[in-house]
Amino acid sequence: MSPLKHDVLRRNGDLHHGFFTRAGGVSAGLYASLNCGHGTNDDHEAVHENRARVANVFGQEAEDICTAYQVHGNTVVEVTHPWQREDAPRADALISHTPGVILGILTADCAPVLLADGERRVIGALHAGWRGALCGVLEAGVAGMCRIGAEAGNIRAAIGPTIGPQSYEVGTEFPAFFLAQNPATKVFFRPAAREGHYLFDLPGYVAHRLEALGLAEVVSLRRDTYTDEADFFSYRRSCHQGKRDYGRLLAAIALEG
Repeated sequence: MSPLKHDVLRRNGDLHHGFFTRAGGVSAGLYASLNCGHGTNDDHEAVHENRARVANVFGQEAEDICTAYQVHGNTVVEVTHPWQREDAPRADALISHTPGVILGILTADCAPVLLADGERRVIGALHAGWRGALCGVLEAGVAGMCRIGAEAGNIRAAIGPTIGPQSYEVGTEFPAFFLAQNPATKVFFRPAAREGHYLFDLPGYVAHRLEALGLAEVVSLRRDTYTDEADFFSYRRSCHQGKRDYGRLLAAIALEG
């Protein structure tokens, strides 16, 4: 199992990270094969085994992976110890300076963002769909990291696989949400083939908001979850194919120790 990584986070030798693809798991059918989402209708034991395989890449156990009940909001939770699945908080930003806990984000088109201040040993994992990004989950996550010891100028961020700008078609009313907040965001929309529709650059928008925070570095893998069915799950692709459910990708980060 070889998760996608980026050099911007590899430079911190005392942490592990990875954007895991759908390959290398035990799930079948719609969920083949590394589905890490307990919120799906997949077999519970298969999901647990998949998460165990991810944790093994970090030299840890499935129970060390902390994922939240994601709600497309901006709530930040500091993680000091793993929790039971039924105790998962409703949140979209996880932060920690505790070695050994694995912060995990589940996605299937939304942007997973992994962050690290290697000098201060503070990490973060953010779930940024369009709603979360618009309502400030990126800013809230970075602010939370700074509250527990990080410095914005030391933080490096990597945006993982997400639906690409050529695949994310939105309706007429969609850009208004963004333009009302900041007219300059019009650069992240371009006309689609269908009249009155637009293509939205979600990873570009996420990067734009992170860069405005004065971070040391912001990078994006620029992998499109919608078009690459072999490697990624995609909510939108599953809907377009008439499928009843979809798997979840896991992005994870942890401090050694």
